[in-house]
Amino acid sequence: MIDILEHINAVQREVSRTGETAILRMRRTYRAEPEELWDALTDPERMRRWFMPVTGDLQVGGTFQLQGNAGGEILECEPPKRFKVTFGGPNSLLELRLFPGSGATTDLELEHSMSEPPAPGGAGALWVGPGWEGGLLGLALYVHGELPEDADPAEMANSPEVVKFNEQSVRVWIEVIRSSGTTSEEDLAEAAKVSMAQYSPGAEI
Repeated sequence: MIDILEHINAVQREVSRTGETAILRMRRTYRAEPEELWDALTDPERMRRWFMPVTGDLQVGGTFQLQGNAGGEILECEPPKRFKVTFGGPNSLLELRLFPGSGATTDLELEHSMSEPPAPGGAGALWVGPGWEGGLLGLALYVHGELPEDADPAEMANSPEVVKFNEQSVRVWIEVIRSSGTTSEEDLAEAAKVSMAQYSPGAEI
């Protein structure tokens, strides 16, 4: 069983806005050395265990494609510290940064900036934040040895347990965005409806 509250509370979230660019940041600590976490994040065979299959020319200047999801160009890569890619289009930038933590831990920071967000201002974070939340959850279960060998990430994503996790994630993101002051209450409400329908169908806002 997934401890939903534990995993929700394990993530620090922030939303900001610069002009028309919306930026979300997430940070979580993992019980793994930086090199181990980096390998789990970048090795295609390991990625398919906790995230989804990826194909492409996985080096700077190359491109990647997540099966059934977004693709992009690999812009920068500094193993085992950081990589930066476009994600779904040139106006959507994703950067992951790894920092050695205390003991055998690593702090992972995810930053996703969108110069043409799918909703006005910080409300655009509701389209992607809960999705990244599921990715950080899958990574934690994997590197902490809590993911069964025969686990299928796609099946897990549609399980009642994870859908409930998604619902709580959307609710947390609504409050983070509201506190950031980066969008209007009207635009936030509209984005919240879309996000909840996508990540936790049937749940009420």
